[in-house]
Amino acid sequence: MFSFNRIFCTFAPNMENNSILQKLDGLEARFEEVSTLITDPSVIADQNRFVKLTKEYKDLGDIMDARKRYIACLNSIKEAKDILANEDDAEMKEMAREELAENEALQPKLEEEIKIALIPKDPEDAKNVQMEIRAGTGGDEACLFAGDLFKMYKSFCESKGWTLAITSVSEGAVGGFKEIDFAVSGADVYGTLKYESGVHRVQRVPATETQGRMHTSAATVAVLPEADKFEVHINEGEIKWDTFRSSGAGGQNVNKVESGVRLRYMWKNPNTGETEEILIECTETRDQPKNKERALSRLYTFIYDKEHQKYMDDIASRRKTLVSTGDRSAKIRTYNFPQGRVTDHRIGYTTHDLQGFLGGDIQPMIDALTVAENAERMKESEL
Repeated sequence: MFSFNRIFCTFAPNMENNSILQKLDGLEARFEEVSTLITDPSVIADQNRFVKLTKEYKDLGDIMDARKRYIACLNSIKEAKDILANEDDAEMKEMAREELAENEALQPKLEEEIKIALIPKDPEDAKNVQMEIRAGTGGDEACLFAGDLFKMYKSFCESKGWTLAITSVSEGAVGGFKEIDFAVSGADVYGTLKYESGVHRVQRVPATETQGRMHTSAATVAVLPEADKFEVHINEGEIKWDTFRSSGAGGQNVNKVESGVRLRYMWKNPNTGETEEILIECTETRDQPKNKERALSRLYTFIYDKEHQKYMDDIASRRKTLVSTGDRSAKIRTYNFPQGRVTDHRIGYTTHDLQGFLGGDIQPMIDALTVAENAERMKESEL
């Protein structure tokens, strides 16, 4: 794999106390480590690990590329200043002034790019999603609006090259949907669509209105990241094993050989938060290793049943929280037809291209929400 160490070895003296570069120092070793790991046959054989490491390699590669450009910018600034201070040639000085101005303007932009890249990424951002749209307050008009939102997301997904598949649908009496669920798969789907969760409000004269009065209706949108495959994790080294002589039918061997096994395992119950002891005995066979294997299998099954229920409850709770009540007052965004505008109330962003927005041109709004979130996360990380 390509090594960045040789590229970044010639720092200008004034870079030694640069806080941004210091933050990047520790990432170089990790980048080199990951670049080696993704060529390891044992890692490649473990697809889950390989996919995660490949994603990390790409993210770190982007940061290393930004670091390279940042150092080149700082070097150019230093060189230009040296020329202005020590060179007598007027033409050289003029070129140095242009170089200095260009790179001094570039420096804060690169610093901003690096700071954003250094913000810890939400591991769920790269996941596919399950989306749900529910008609809220407003009767038939809310159903029609839910249909408009689905068309908007469908067009947006097509523009991104993502795959959209409807999983369930309940149509409205006059069109649109009472509710519609669909899956979206592609690159960084959740990281893009996660801002859409909430209550969307529409203000317009409905097609169903005979008196020409403007109505306010609402629909709720929930965006759920695709759930990871559920797995049970048990530290088998913490299992305490005992053996004992079995009793009952089976001949002399049953009573003379300690073929029965008993395991004890301290487990933290996710439903109560309390640690409890699980006790399992197995005397099903005359073979101790087989009984031990079966007891261990029962332990995994027991914990799976308990933890999987908590896992499913957490998903249901998250969905319920995102769906909300459909109340118009709990809005994140308003679609105002008389004024031809869409306003996101979380960041005060407004576009006056309502038809274009409903046609799927929602990326500028998402970009603005992403910038706002990054600004908050930068404050939290004290970069």
